[in-house]
Amino acid sequence: MTSRPYTVVIERDPDTGWLVGEVVELPSCYTQAPDMATLEANIREVVELYLEVTGEVDPESIFVGTMRLDIPA
Repeated sequence: MTSRPYTVVIERDPDTGWLVGEVVELPSCYTQAPDMATLEANIREVVELYLEVTGEVDPESIFVGTMRLDIPA
């Protein structure tokens, strides 16, 4: 079985403190968890389910990078 890399953007929810992960290449493919180990397990499950349900093999987009801007408040 071959593997394919996916990019996961991880943020911390300011209200709950939980980690929120979103798979960049797969629309509406995200999950949350209280810690990194659980988030990774959840993301793996979400990606596998997404691919199983959609039957997609190639991602819709290709991750290029991130940008952080400082804007005066």
